[in-house]
Amino acid sequence: MAYTTSSGDAVRHFDDAISSWLGFHRDTGDHLKLALQADPDFLMGHVARGCFMKLFAIRALDERIGAEITAARKSALEGGATQRERDHIAALTAWHEEDWQGALELWEKILLEHPLDVLALKLANRGYFYLGDSRNIRDSIARVLYAWNEDTPGHGFVLGMYAFGLEECGDFANAEAVGHRAVAINPADVWAIHAVTHVLEMQGRHREGTDWLKTSEKIWTNCNNFANHLWWHGALLLMDLERYHAVLDGYDNRIRAEQTDDYLDIANAASLLWRLEETGVDVGGRWVELADKAEAHARDHKLAFADAHYMMALAADGRVDAAEAMIESMAAHAAASEGMAATIYGEIGTPLCAALLAYSCGDFERTVELLQPLRYDLRYVGGSVAQQDVFHRLLVSAAVRAGRLDIARSMMSERSADRPSSVWNWRTYARVLATLDDESGAVAAWRKARDLVAGLTL
Repeated sequence: MAYTTSSGDAVRHFDDAISSWLGFHRDTGDHLKLALQADPDFLMGHVARGCFMKLFAIRALDERIGAEITAARKSALEGGATQRERDHIAALTAWHEEDWQGALELWEKILLEHPLDVLALKLANRGYFYLGDSRNIRDSIARVLYAWNEDTPGHGFVLGMYAFGLEECGDFANAEAVGHRAVAINPADVWAIHAVTHVLEMQGRHREGTDWLKTSEKIWTNCNNFANHLWWHGALLLMDLERYHAVLDGYDNRIRAEQTDDYLDIANAASLLWRLEETGVDVGGRWVELADKAEAHARDHKLAFADAHYMMALAADGRVDAAEAMIESMAAHAAASEGMAATIYGEIGTPLCAALLAYSCGDFERTVELLQPLRYDLRYVGGSVAQQDVFHRLLVSAAVRAGRLDIARSMMSERSADRPSSVWNWRTYARVLATLDDESGAVAAWRKARDLVAGLTL
């Protein structure tokens, strides 16, 4: 890549920052700081810093992101810039203004001419992830594979991203193969390790998944807080086996050992606590600190995915007033927004959060009323299929409690066909069928769950 700077050190430190970011290392910011110390007017250094701050999805960073955009524009005006660099500034500006479509179009424009621009590639890939666009999570990578080969630095990282896209589209065999290839090229590729973990979890291969994480643990536990997300995956692998004490121990000593307010950390924690409570496990006072942090970000409205998990914490901790105020704020944000942001917040995010509050208040009929029409649109709040599943489980649970067993049965029939190796699916299906007095069906479902557990015992 060509950069507008006279400092070779700035370029070297910038490349190190991007490599560190791709590898989820803790020193990404340190490398970027060195790049800007070497050249305070380094345009792409300011762009990258603005993008990295934007990834935190915190409203309090808006002013600082704006300052980075201003600095990048000043550098372009005074020192010149390539068209690629100008497009990067424009993409960050669009993203900062919540114009997701505009940002994605600009990153894709860059990649048409510069398919090796891994910053644009990763940002576009993350953008599609935030919008729940599984096909483009996969295809954004596939579109540039022609330009990458094993002699290209960073090729393994690109394959790791492609593996995850394949998994999100349900192509598990290819996802696993590409993920293993990525790890073979770069054993420290945490995202590729994560992609293979997704495959093993989605296929109900709990023993293999646990072994896979354990084998690679020394690598991913040394990365940044993304390690907490992999601990979360490990907890999900234990859930079907009813190893709830182990899950709670992992929650306390791994997932929430450091009680950050990072939205991904909160999402990990909130969705895990909800799953535990849904199965009847007492989680004690663990909701309190999550709700404290959620309340502090209740008006950020940077990602509907983050807001849904903030709402989960507020509702579960019984903070009805704060939750209602957040829903009102989300509706106002949607009304003041345009394009995809308006649609996602107004038509999906706000009713999803209202459903979460209704469920926690015991209004299960209202929960079903809100969520049933959104079933196939919930993916647009962002996150992976595994992360979104908690909202679909919520609908099933609400339908059972509301006495809407027709909905519960149809959903469990669908889920069991889609994921026949899920113990939770068969146990829940059995309870629904038993309530419907379908004794033979319930017994068959219980036996299926029992046999799966017997085969998965670690």
